[in-house]
Amino acid sequence: MSKKKGLSVEEKRKRMMEVFYEKKDVFQLKELEKICPKEKGITPMSVKEILQSLVDDNMVCAEKIGTSNYFWCFPSQAVLSRKRRLSEINSEMETLKKRKANNGAAVEEAKKSREEGTERSALLEELGVKEKMLAAVTSEVIKYKECDPEVLEQKKKEISMCKEAINRWTENIFSVKSWCKNKFGIETKTMCQNFGIPEELDYIE
Repeated sequence: MSKKKGLSVEEKRKRMMEVFYEKKDVFQLKELEKICPKEKGITPMSVKEILQSLVDDNMVCAEKIGTSNYFWCFPSQAVLSRKRRLSEINSEMETLKKRKANNGAAVEEAKKSREEGTERSALLEELGVKEKMLAAVTSEVIKYKECDPEVLEQKKKEISMCKEAINRWTENIFSVKSWCKNKFGIETKTMCQNFGIPEELDYIE
């Protein structure tokens, strides 16, 4: 018989939020440590950790009164919090798009000149940074996938645009490598080693 799979962190977070939405009350930690295992299947040892993660993400409010800590989150408050976070994500995406546009222009200029140097290396490094930023924003969007369908659909389109931009930059790098090989006889492996290009660099699906 296979062992029953435990809940993931996100599943625990979602179930704990259900407690706040369903009860519409204010709780102390010890109360949640009794309710969550019994009603939501969250292990007692992880209740405090999950609760703190929700507080850190501003999804649950916390207030110390006297010597006791109290926690709460009402449905209306959760909607406002999620809308605020989605607004922050949208702002981050706009900033990312502008930076990508600026760097895209620089890549096109480098492609025209076909000159090897520090500028191309800097563009390659910037490409890596943008890929990490894209991954972070994509993860953030997935985290809030239950918030607003229309906003999330827009985020998916923007992510698709980011992927297309990254693939264009990747194509430019391949073009530079091919040009150097044809013009100077520089092997692809040597190019990758000298200019810090990952040999496994490929298009994003």
